[in-house]
Amino acid sequence: MKEQSKTRIIALFNQSGGVAKTTLTQNLGYLLALKKRQVLLIDMDPQASLTTFMGLEPDELEQSIQQTIVDNQPLPIYPEMIHGMWLVPADINLAASEIQLSSAIAREYRLKNALAVVQDQYDFILIDCPPSLGLLSIISLTAATHILVPIQCQFKSLKGTELLLTTVAQIRNHTNQSLQFAGFIPTMLDSRTAQESRTVKSIQDQLSDLATIYPPIPKTIAFADASEHRVPLALFDKNHHAVHTLKKIANSLDKLVVLP
Repeated sequence: MKEQSKTRIIALFNQSGGVAKTTLTQNLGYLLALKKRQVLLIDMDPQASLTTFMGLEPDELEQSIQQTIVDNQPLPIYPEMIHGMWLVPADINLAASEIQLSSAIAREYRLKNALAVVQDQYDFILIDCPPSLGLLSIISLTAATHILVPIQCQFKSLKGTELLLTTVAQIRNHTNQSLQFAGFIPTMLDSRTAQESRTVKSIQDQLSDLATIYPPIPKTIAFADASEHRVPLALFDKNHHAVHTLKKIANSLDKLVVLP
């Protein structure tokens, strides 16, 4: 009987855009790689921001995750490590995949099946999901062992979490009954703003029974500066106070286990 895989496959997901999914995918992946973990990043967003943040030009790629999702081809893992991580890039062609898969059989399992071939080579696989409740997100959550949810420290973002929880419940009922929460990360906190501090408390009050509530990620231009230089924040400014918070989260993720 095949042994249960110990690979943590973590989908960073929130149907809202602009909550720092891509930033967290890159930065947490890098900090896990610093801990000598084998890390694979997968860009499942047609905007291909993760691919760009990692220093690649999506328009110049010969292969992307689109070929895996639509044509059932093997994962096109970029041949060179970037900042100690491996990457499956995306490009704009991914945007058409939901239409192309409209009548495909078992379409929700395309990524899960592709990962099954390679996942034991990695300790962590981090999936940067698109900001939607569409098929690409369903495919990502179906493949994941865990879901990690960034929530911007705004009241509207917190309210949107209700829809997210409904989606996760549906995924568990239909395509991935063992999907676990890795936790919730309040993001883009301006601690000088009373409303945002109240939102963090509301996140803790409303969601702590479901999973860990991690320390808030501060709002800082340093993340944008690091992205402009195509590097994780810990490479751009290793002493930045946000790096300390990210390390705490990475250390916690390193203790996650995969349920049988």
